[in-house]
Amino acid sequence: MSVQRYRDALKVREGYWFAPKLFGWGATPVTWQGWLSVLLFVLAVVAVLHWAPSQFVRLGVTGPMLALFIWFTWTKTDGGFRWRWGPDRD
Repeated sequence: MSVQRYRDALKVREGYWFAPKLFGWGATPVTWQGWLSVLLFVLAVVAVLHWAPSQFVRLGVTGPMLALFIWFTWTKTDGGFRWRWGPDRD
């Protein structure tokens, strides 16, 4: 299997920020917008975990944040989420 085939599998159409993972379920950021959204999500979670007054509030805020981020990632992924075992075959 060529390296070029793996590189081509991580290319996305315009307007998408994430590519489906090559192995497993989910997506990986492949544009600067995707990487920025991941960074902002991580910073938001760290801020909530640091400044939330109780464990109940931490869970009550980070749970919906995670669900919203997964939904957002799904909408910005070129090819959607499904289980994969390597690049799609043509």
